[in-house]
Amino acid sequence: MTRIFLVLAAVVLGLAACAPVPSTTTPRLGPDGQPLPTVYRIGPGDKSRIEFRMLDAVNALRTDAGLSEVSFDSRLNAAATTHSRDMSVQQRPWLFGSDGSSPVDRLQRVGYQGQLVGEVISESYETELQTLAAWMADAPSREILLAPEARDMGFAWFQENGGKLWWSLVMGAPGSAPSNDLVAGL
Repeated sequence: MTRIFLVLAAVVLGLAACAPVPSTTTPRLGPDGQPLPTVYRIGPGDKSRIEFRMLDAVNALRTDAGLSEVSFDSRLNAAATTHSRDMSVQQRPWLFGSDGSSPVDRLQRVGYQGQLVGEVISESYETELQTLAAWMADAPSREILLAPEARDMGFAWFQENGGKLWWSLVMGAPGSAPSNDLVAGL
Protein backbone atom coordinates (compact mmCIF):
# COMPACT_ATOMS: atom_id res chain seq x y z
CA MET A 1 0.00 0.00 0.00
CA THR A 2 2.81 2.39 0.90
CA ARG A 3 4.55 1.50 -2.33
CA ILE A 4 1.47 2.42 -4.41
CA PHE A 5 1.14 5.67 -2.49
CA LEU A 6 4.79 6.59 -3.18
CA VAL A 7 4.45 5.81 -6.91
CA LEU A 8 1.24 7.84 -7.11
CA ALA A 9 2.86 10.76 -5.25
CA ALA A 10 5.85 10.65 -7.61
CA VAL A 11 3.50 10.72 -10.63
CA VAL A 12 1.52 13.65 -9.21
CA LEU A 13 4.69 15.61 -8.43
CA GLY A 14 6.06 14.83 -11.88
CA LEU A 15 2.87 16.04 -13.57
CA ALA A 16 2.80 19.15 -11.38
CA ALA A 17 6.29 19.99 -12.55
CA CYS A 18 5.09 19.83 -16.16
CA ALA A 19 2.20 22.24 -15.61
CA PRO A 20 2.63 25.65 -17.15
CA VAL A 21 3.82 28.30 -14.75
CA PRO A 22 1.75 31.47 -14.86
CA SER A 23 3.72 34.29 -16.41
CA THR A 24 4.76 36.91 -13.91
CA THR A 25 6.43 39.08 -16.54
CA THR A 26 4.39 41.71 -18.26
CA PRO A 27 5.19 42.73 -21.82
CA ARG A 28 7.20 45.91 -22.25
CA LEU A 29 4.98 48.74 -23.41
CA GLY A 30 5.82 51.57 -25.76
CA PRO A 31 4.90 55.26 -25.30
CA ASP A 32 1.52 54.53 -26.89
CA GLY A 33 0.72 51.90 -24.25
CA GLN A 34 0.91 49.08 -26.80
CA PRO A 35 3.26 46.11 -26.34
CA LEU A 36 6.62 46.62 -28.00
CA PRO A 37 7.33 44.24 -30.87
CA THR A 38 9.44 41.17 -30.27
CA VAL A 39 12.66 41.47 -32.20
CA TYR A 40 13.22 38.80 -34.84
CA ARG A 41 16.99 38.50 -34.96
CA ILE A 42 18.56 37.23 -38.17
CA GLY A 43 22.03 35.74 -37.79
CA PRO A 44 24.75 35.53 -40.44
CA GLY A 45 24.06 31.83 -41.02
CA ASP A 46 20.32 32.36 -41.61
CA LYS A 47 20.54 34.00 -45.05
CA SER A 48 19.90 31.07 -47.38
CA ARG A 49 17.35 29.48 -45.01
CA ILE A 50 15.29 32.68 -44.98
CA GLU A 51 15.67 33.28 -48.73
CA PHE A 52 14.51 29.81 -49.66
CA ARG A 53 11.71 29.77 -47.08
CA MET A 54 10.36 32.93 -48.75
CA LEU A 55 10.80 31.49 -52.26
CA ASP A 56 9.04 28.26 -51.23
CA ALA A 57 6.19 30.19 -49.59
CA VAL A 58 5.70 32.48 -52.60
CA ASN A 59 5.72 29.47 -54.93
CA ALA A 60 3.22 27.61 -52.74
CA LEU A 61 0.87 30.60 -52.97
CA ARG A 62 1.38 30.83 -56.72
CA THR A 63 0.82 27.09 -57.20
CA ASP A 64 -2.38 27.25 -55.13
CA ALA A 65 -3.55 30.05 -57.44
CA GLY A 66 -2.79 27.91 -60.52
CA LEU A 67 0.24 29.99 -61.52
CA SER A 68 3.75 28.99 -62.52
CA GLU A 69 6.52 29.12 -59.97
CA VAL A 70 9.17 31.83 -59.90
CA SER A 71 12.89 31.38 -59.35
CA PHE A 72 15.56 33.59 -57.89
CA ASP A 73 17.41 35.93 -60.20
CA SER A 74 20.72 37.17 -58.77
CA ARG A 75 20.26 40.59 -60.40
CA LEU A 76 16.84 41.03 -58.79
CA ASN A 77 18.31 39.91 -55.46
CA ALA A 78 21.00 42.59 -55.85
CA ALA A 79 18.38 45.27 -56.61
CA ALA A 80 16.34 44.19 -53.56
CA THR A 81 19.43 44.24 -51.33
CA THR A 82 20.37 47.74 -52.44
CA HIS A 83 16.87 49.04 -51.84
CA SER A 84 16.48 47.42 -48.40
CA ARG A 85 19.68 49.11 -47.22
CA ASP A 86 18.66 52.41 -48.78
CA MET A 87 15.24 52.40 -47.07
CA SER A 88 17.08 52.02 -43.76
CA VAL A 89 19.27 55.01 -44.60
CA GLN A 90 16.15 57.03 -45.45
CA GLN A 91 14.28 55.65 -42.43
CA ARG A 92 11.11 55.18 -44.42
CA PRO A 93 9.58 52.35 -46.40
CA TRP A 94 9.18 53.79 -49.81
CA LEU A 95 9.71 52.76 -53.36
CA PHE A 96 12.21 55.42 -54.39
CA GLY A 97 15.89 55.44 -53.61
CA SER A 98 17.65 58.25 -51.77
CA ASP A 99 19.07 59.25 -55.16
CA GLY A 100 15.57 59.42 -56.70
CA SER A 101 15.86 56.01 -58.37
CA SER A 102 12.73 54.05 -59.17
CA PRO A 103 12.36 50.26 -59.09
CA VAL A 104 12.92 50.27 -62.88
CA ASP A 105 16.13 52.27 -62.45
CA ARG A 106 17.41 49.73 -59.91
CA LEU A 107 16.70 46.84 -62.28
CA GLN A 108 18.50 48.59 -65.13
CA ARG A 109 21.50 49.29 -62.86
CA VAL A 110 21.92 45.59 -62.07
CA GLY A 111 21.57 44.61 -65.74
CA TYR A 112 18.18 42.90 -65.60
CA GLN A 113 16.88 42.76 -69.18
CA GLY A 114 13.31 41.83 -68.35
CA GLN A 115 10.28 43.77 -67.27
CA LEU A 116 9.56 44.90 -63.74
CA VAL A 117 6.36 43.18 -62.67
CA GLY A 118 6.40 44.90 -59.28
CA GLU A 119 8.15 45.53 -56.01
CA VAL A 120 6.77 45.06 -52.49
CA ILE A 121 8.45 46.53 -49.44
CA SER A 122 7.96 46.58 -45.70
CA GLU A 123 9.40 48.00 -42.50
CA SER A 124 8.80 45.65 -39.58
CA TYR A 125 10.10 43.57 -36.71
CA GLU A 126 8.27 40.54 -38.13
CA THR A 127 9.56 37.36 -39.70
CA GLU A 128 9.69 36.90 -43.45
CA LEU A 129 6.56 34.73 -43.37
CA GLN A 130 4.63 37.26 -41.26
CA THR A 131 5.71 39.92 -43.74
CA LEU A 132 4.54 37.75 -46.65
CA ALA A 133 1.17 37.29 -44.91
CA ALA A 134 0.85 41.08 -44.57
CA TRP A 135 1.69 41.51 -48.26
CA MET A 136 -0.93 38.90 -49.20
CA ALA A 137 -3.53 40.76 -47.12
CA ASP A 138 -2.85 43.93 -49.15
CA ALA A 139 -4.52 43.83 -52.58
CA PRO A 140 -1.82 45.70 -54.59
CA SER A 141 0.97 43.62 -53.01
CA ARG A 142 -0.95 40.37 -53.58
CA GLU A 143 -1.43 41.36 -57.23
CA ILE A 144 2.35 41.65 -57.63
CA LEU A 145 3.12 38.36 -55.87
CA LEU A 146 0.50 36.53 -57.93
CA ALA A 147 1.14 38.23 -61.27
CA PRO A 148 0.79 35.53 -63.95
CA GLU A 149 3.67 36.92 -66.06
CA ALA A 150 6.22 36.83 -63.21
CA ARG A 151 9.00 34.26 -63.62
CA ASP A 152 11.88 35.85 -61.68
CA MET A 153 12.07 36.96 -58.07
CA GLY A 154 14.54 38.93 -56.00
CA PHE A 155 14.28 39.07 -52.23
CA ALA A 156 16.41 40.74 -49.56
CA TRP A 157 16.36 42.53 -46.25
CA PHE A 158 18.46 44.76 -44.08
CA GLN A 159 18.33 44.51 -40.30
CA GLU A 160 19.32 47.48 -38.16
CA ASN A 161 21.16 47.00 -34.86
CA GLY A 162 17.91 47.66 -32.98
CA GLY A 163 16.23 44.81 -34.87
CA LYS A 164 14.07 46.72 -37.35
CA LEU A 165 13.88 44.93 -40.70
CA TRP A 166 13.56 46.50 -44.12
CA TRP A 167 12.18 43.88 -46.55
CA SER A 168 12.18 44.14 -50.37
CA LEU A 169 10.80 41.65 -52.88
CA VAL A 170 10.99 42.26 -56.63
CA MET A 171 9.15 40.30 -59.33
CA GLY A 172 10.24 40.32 -62.94
CA ALA A 173 9.29 38.88 -66.29
CA PRO A 174 12.27 37.99 -68.49
CA GLY A 175 12.55 38.93 -72.13
CA SER A 176 10.55 42.16 -72.08
CA ALA A 177 11.56 45.77 -72.05
CA PRO A 178 11.65 47.26 -68.52
CA SER A 179 8.55 49.15 -67.44
CA ASN A 180 7.19 50.50 -64.20
CA ASP A 181 3.96 48.52 -63.90
CA LEU A 182 3.30 47.75 -60.27
CA VAL A 183 4.79 48.87 -57.01
CA ALA A 184 3.42 48.43 -53.50
CA GLY A 185 4.55 48.80 -49.96
CA LEU A 186 3.42 48.33 -46.40
